[in-house]
Amino acid sequence: MANRLQALRAASARPATGFVSQPEPRTIGSHARGRQLVAGNFLFAGFLIEGPGVPIWNLPMPDPSFGSALHGCTWLDDLAALGDGAARERAQEWVFGWISRYGGGRGPGWTPDLTGRRLIRWINHAIFLLNGRDRAAADAFFRSLAQQTLFLARRWRAASPGVARFEALTGLIYAGLALTGMERHVPSAAAALARECEAQIDAHGGIPTRNPEELLEVFTLLTWATAALGEAGRSSHPSHLAAIARIAPTLRALRHADGGLARFHGGGRGSEGRLDQALASAGVRALSAEAPAMGFVRLHGGRTTVIVDAAAPPSGRASVNAHASTLALELTSGRRPLIVNCGSGAAFGPDWRRAGRATPSHSTLCIRGYSSSRLAPARLVGGGGEVLADVPDEVWARPEAGIGGARLVLGHNGYVATHGLIHVRELELTLDGRVLSGADTLGAMSAADRRRFETVMRRSHHEGVPFDIRFHLHPEVDAALDLGGTAVSLALKSGEIWVFRPEAGAEMTLEPSVYLESGRLRPRASRQIVLAGVVVDYASQIGWTLAKAQDTPSVLRDLERDEGVAAD
Repeated sequence: MANRLQALRAASARPATGFVSQPEPRTIGSHARGRQLVAGNFLFAGFLIEGPGVPIWNLPMPDPSFGSALHGCTWLDDLAALGDGAARERAQEWVFGWISRYGGGRGPGWTPDLTGRRLIRWINHAIFLLNGRDRAAADAFFRSLAQQTLFLARRWRAASPGVARFEALTGLIYAGLALTGMERHVPSAAAALARECEAQIDAHGGIPTRNPEELLEVFTLLTWATAALGEAGRSSHPSHLAAIARIAPTLRALRHADGGLARFHGGGRGSEGRLDQALASAGVRALSAEAPAMGFVRLHGGRTTVIVDAAAPPSGRASVNAHASTLALELTSGRRPLIVNCGSGAAFGPDWRRAGRATPSHSTLCIRGYSSSRLAPARLVGGGGEVLADVPDEVWARPEAGIGGARLVLGHNGYVATHGLIHVRELELTLDGRVLSGADTLGAMSAADRRRFETVMRRSHHEGVPFDIRFHLHPEVDAALDLGGTAVSLALKSGEIWVFRPEAGAEMTLEPSVYLESGRLRPRASRQIVLAGVVVDYASQIGWTLAKAQDTPSVLRDLERDEGVAAD
């Protein structure tokens, strides 16, 4: 009700008459998605609606998230990336259709979470939207921008903490700088943005959700706001600039060798080029974050990167999209991801969302039938959906200097309450990045843990505690189990061959898996290596190695491109 009253007041306010200045467009769209939109294929929030010639606001709404994607207007980036006459026609039809249908202050788009996102896109692409339109259309456009700005000035505090609130305040700064008569909102919005930086971004450049892609979104918004203020001859608040300086090295530590982000806690790899553009815009020196970076540890050697989740998942409200991924790893070789986590299934419905959050969807050890963190209804902490309320309360990571590379010892007690067992993972990556050695141990370490483990053994009639160690493979990895079942060969599209071997006697299988990524209609089929074990004594350990077997000419060409050297 409050949103509607504020929207109605904003709709009756004095309109802006034009631009004072216009920030340089910085949003990056997809040419391919723009073509699909023009063709009438609407893929949002994991739902595909085919409606050639159907106005976007007449589409059926299969889910509230689909409607939010429409009202946020990020599709304008894709139409502008396409940029032809048909794309401009659709963009104008849909934006002016929104004004006609919702401009009076009613409808699902009038929320602070969406209004800032929409304002940024409308201002960024104003020339594209007004090209060829008459004065009446331009007046309606500026009147709507003013109404949304006034609504946001009154309601930004109601935006969800995190990305949505940063987006609302950045949108308010954009509008205040760009529109006539709206300049008065800039100082208060800039000060509020600085306060959010102090409250939401910790001393090490991390955010409460521990979602790397979400951190990139916050970082991008902060760099946009700084650039817009600078172009208008204004300075950003010191807390705002300090937050950018803290985040940049953390993002660098969360980036794989191919430039993509590690996929943890609901985040994806990030849009192509988005991270590089944001880091370049920030102008922050290329420093490395102190390990762990937002709870992650990065090992690198040669052209290989390994990123490990070395902290407990976020708890409380920040855990609504968190995953039970403690000690999970990802490995990328050059331009090619090899070992991955399944990713967020949120775009594919509640069942996939729950499955993606569970420990078996990550490249780590899990006791069969259990996750290292457990879901609980969010009503326990006053939020919506489900949260990770029961998480490991002891997680440790100890980097060590190995003889031939970087070594890391990690552990967590997420299975102590249920089984009396602690998971310890040891990893070592050679200096040349060609060999990753690992060992995973489940053990009852203390007297109390051993008593609990003995109770579990009695209940299972001494059959032991079964566990699996999973290594999910990227869909483009071609995996084959050798005839003896003692090794798995992994062929990358670049021509690299890697070989995975467990220690002698370990049971290994190659099983189906999925790769979950937003922007696709359905999950991608992939494979996973599974090592099975049983704890029948107080401890059980399985060792394994992943080694590069050969390089091919195509790999060497990739290396030459990476180093800026022309191939012979």
